[in-house]
Amino acid sequence: MSIVLQAQSIPLSLYIHMPWCVKKCPYCDFNSHELPQGATQLDSALEQLYIDALIADFAAQVPWAQGRAIHSVFIGGGTPSLISAQGYDRLFAALQALLPWQANCEVTMEANPGTLEHAPFAEYLHAGINRLSIGVQSFQSEKLQRLGRIHNPEQALTAMAQARAAGFQRINIDLMHGLPEQSAQDALYDLSQAIAAGATHLSWYQLTIEPNTVFYRNTPILPQDEILEDIQLQGEALLKANGFVQYEVSAWRKELPAQHNLNYWQFGDYLAIGAGAHGKVTLPDGVYRFQKSRIPKDYLSQTPAMSLQFQAIAASDLPFEFMMNALRLNAGVEAHLYTERTGLDLNDLAEPLNHLRQKGLLDANPNRLSCTPQGHAFLNTVLETFLQEV
Repeated sequence: MSIVLQAQSIPLSLYIHMPWCVKKCPYCDFNSHELPQGATQLDSALEQLYIDALIADFAAQVPWAQGRAIHSVFIGGGTPSLISAQGYDRLFAALQALLPWQANCEVTMEANPGTLEHAPFAEYLHAGINRLSIGVQSFQSEKLQRLGRIHNPEQALTAMAQARAAGFQRINIDLMHGLPEQSAQDALYDLSQAIAAGATHLSWYQLTIEPNTVFYRNTPILPQDEILEDIQLQGEALLKANGFVQYEVSAWRKELPAQHNLNYWQFGDYLAIGAGAHGKVTLPDGVYRFQKSRIPKDYLSQTPAMSLQFQAIAASDLPFEFMMNALRLNAGVEAHLYTERTGLDLNDLAEPLNHLRQKGLLDANPNRLSCTPQGHAFLNTVLETFLQEV
């Protein structure tokens, strides 16, 4: 059984993609493109042209909002801190004129310590960015070099200190573990440095080798499973001892959860502008995903409609898609969200849900969809159940 979907009850976020970076990292499979050799900042004329394209792109997507205001904004890349604060000021003013943003809208910008030293932090804050996500990855020089990062540990610590001095109260630090030849002691050192530097939120995740990356073609020596398990257990104990709460597979907080990421995991909607940006919208007849042209020059030369790839998510795929996101959260989600955000009847999943509850992998509370601690440890097994049963 399915129902007519009502988008008005679903939060609507906005993802903005800035596709350029100074140097592409060997592990990165994101849609990022290097600046001309020797350049450390984006050409001002190109910045202006790209912002114009973002505004036109957003204007074309406004009808999909269906009367909703923007709930949160996330600016990813690439390296979004290559765009000037003045550029963001102009962009935000234009977007808000097209569609209102909610009061206290969370606006996060990803930033690279290697480029942040050039940026006026206070001006970014003044432009409306109120949360930073700084891609540190490690506080050890050797590990940063292996990862192809353009910053050093001192620059990372300086960036964090300068951001706090400028008035940013919400700072996420991206840290990776399971790095080439990394020991448990190395990983704990990175966590300790981030904690001491005043991070209020940590995205702490294991390095994975993705296709179409330098590391995939020339794979470095990675830690063995016993060391990875050691890193995970000791790292979690250290974070808990320092007041961090895990609320998602790789997300730890001392303050509010990341509202934008929560909306992803709760199967909310998000518009998406920029080269290669991915979005998701709920329309009365179904749930749709879309993607924009990946290559910046193609994105800039096309109309918003020409750069769009738009596709409905098949009803048979929706249970897995929903659970793949919702069950990443430690607390899961309220059960009624399943029907509200997929249009499907949760009773149709009674058999796999009961099976998982009997095995102790899913919480017994019928009003919530959440894994038990054992279920989180075997999350892939839990998700495969929905893939196989529908």
